[in-house]
Amino acid sequence: MPDVGLLLPGVPEGLADDVALVRAMLAVEVAWSRTLVSTGRADAASAARVAEVADALAAEPAGFAAELAAASAATGNPVIALVARLRAEAGDPHAAAVHTGLTSQDVVDTALVLVTRDAAHDTRDGLHRARVALTRLARTHRETPALARTLAQAAAPTTFGARFAGWLQGVAEAEDRLAGVAFPVAWGGAAGTLESVPGDRLDVLRPWAAGLGLAETVAPWHTTRAPVLRIGGAFAEVCAALGTITSDVLAAARPGVEELGEPAGAGRGASSAMPFKRNPVASVLIRRSALVAPHALAQLHTAAGLAVDERPDGAWHAEWPALRELARHAASASALAAELLEGLEVHPDAAARLLAAHPEVGDDPGAAVALVDRALESYGADA
Repeated sequence: MPDVGLLLPGVPEGLADDVALVRAMLAVEVAWSRTLVSTGRADAASAARVAEVADALAAEPAGFAAELAAASAATGNPVIALVARLRAEAGDPHAAAVHTGLTSQDVVDTALVLVTRDAAHDTRDGLHRARVALTRLARTHRETPALARTLAQAAAPTTFGARFAGWLQGVAEAEDRLAGVAFPVAWGGAAGTLESVPGDRLDVLRPWAAGLGLAETVAPWHTTRAPVLRIGGAFAEVCAALGTITSDVLAAARPGVEELGEPAGAGRGASSAMPFKRNPVASVLIRRSALVAPHALAQLHTAAGLAVDERPDGAWHAEWPALRELARHAASASALAAELLEGLEVHPDAAARLLAAHPEVGDDPGAAVALVDRALESYGADA
């Protein structure tokens, strides 16, 4: 049975799933055949036939994905069966334009880069919405008094605006880091030397990268896994920044505190046992992603440190689910955070009550208002 996301609530259908990966692998093979044409190594009719076959397979991706999954148990990756199917259906002489000069790692890595690039685009959309919402919240509540807490105890007066400005800093810096990540094409062939590409071998790199809209690296990265670590690290930072926000929201939404509340919606936060409850479900799901992401990132670093020779023996395989998990959690968490912050309920009366309960902290918010202005100047965003 296919995984339909039953235990991943909040993750949109099609986000970095098996179907997306199959379509990405087909796109990689089509782009490569066109590169062979553009560099004089294949004829245009062959590339057109490869594209035609790939389009037909992409039209029924779920069944094809299941076929590849079954075959990969014997080969260790899904590319071998994919290439065999493309070549068989393309037929002679067009089959020679399929995969010639590539290796399975080139295809899987490049397909994962395409899938994570799409997830990064979705993530940045969510982060920008969150950033705009936080800019508005920080401005609106620039001077609204609130109780600061350190080590879970009442500490000193602050403002809601200052708290929101801190959230804004984390979101903005995570968005900027993700925007600066390179998404490169993977290349090198069987042993990282392009040995199966005839002629001036390196002339295939630029057109292939350009055809996929990806960056070009100086050298192959079969065992130098910095691109994967940087992509995964940016996703993990997103989850951490959003996790900080939702930890604060969950604490502030508790009974007896009630400074903040999630936006209401039909059926949102419903309880199976207690119909009077409205659970902060968006914050719960975002916090889940913040808890999962560090372990997935650690898996990427572990695998990178164990990559050996010219092609890894298992370490590469261990990256696949971890990188995909990071992409899915970052994109879903950012969409949920945007929704949360756009409708966040702020309750100044509850904050005032909590301040009054702690007269020992005084009434001086220090530089809180100035810090809001400073954060807005550097990180503020408008729609």
